[in-house]
Amino acid sequence: MANSRRVSRVASLIKREISQMLINGIKDDRVGSGMVSITNIDLSGDLQHATIFVSIYGSEEAKSETIDGLKASEAFVRKELGKRISLRRSPAITFQEDLSLERGDQMVHLLNKISQERQEKPHLKEL
Repeated sequence: MANSRRVSRVASLIKREISQMLINGIKDDRVGSGMVSITNIDLSGDLQHATIFVSIYGSEEAKSETIDGLKASEAFVRKELGKRISLRRSPAITFQEDLSLERGDQMVHLLNKISQERQEKPHLKEL
């Protein structure tokens, strides 16, 4: 089992390599339909499983199309990582859509709405 420092270093290396693949390595047209950015990588302690969290900007149709294209290219990404990174075994890749940015945006919207309601109704400021 690798130590946490090694896991974080390998995760950042995987993130860099997959980012390069997103730019010019993955030929699937579905991946290009939405703007994709890698937000986080969850790598297991034994370096055998990697979950890549991606944020996809675009319409709902583009998002679903892009995530389908990424899921279809998981085997290709694993094979390319094996070529680019010298590890004993390439980790199994899983792409997952990261909804944290959208949730954060919704929370900010709700907080702004509450703030605006408090300004409109002064008696709510006491609560």
